[in-house]
Amino acid sequence: MKTNACPTVPTTRYAAARRPPDTVTTVAGQEHPGTAAAPTAEHGRLGLALILVAAFMVVLDFSIVNVALSSIQRELGVSAATVQWVVTGYAIAFGGLLILGGRAGDLYGRRRLFLAGIAVFTAASLAGGLARDPVLLIASRVMQGGGAAMVAPAALSLITTGFPEGPRRTRAL
Repeated sequence: MKTNACPTVPTTRYAAARRPPDTVTTVAGQEHPGTAAAPTAEHGRLGLALILVAAFMVVLDFSIVNVALSSIQRELGVSAATVQWVVTGYAIAFGGLLILGGRAGDLYGRRRLFLAGIAVFTAASLAGGLARDPVLLIASRVMQGGGAAMVAPAALSLITTGFPEGPRRTRAL
């Protein structure tokens, strides 16, 4: 086996197979035990279903708020420009933090980040649903976007690492 500057990163594909199955080597060459948890045969359909529901929730939330904008504007008594920030806050946070969410999944574990993102997204959804002030609603939508930016890359990564290449992965994707 060839060696390189960082001894924890194998240079052959066979060396990677000798590593314990519950570790992930990041781009920086650091191994993180217990972060490789992904849907396997025992998790299979249930894990995939949870991942797909979460990914659908992230996308659906963006669309469903657009439908409710006129109701939100009427209920809160705000201008059209103010209510537009309900959509824009989510979009800016989601788009702006997406790459950071992917990198955080590499560093801290995809499963861990996925679950944390679901928790942030759910708490922000609850706060937004209970909001009676436009500032609180916009802030909760920004937090939802941050949670979505954690969920989306982790969900895709869990699918691609949890299923072997071939028809099963293609079907899951």
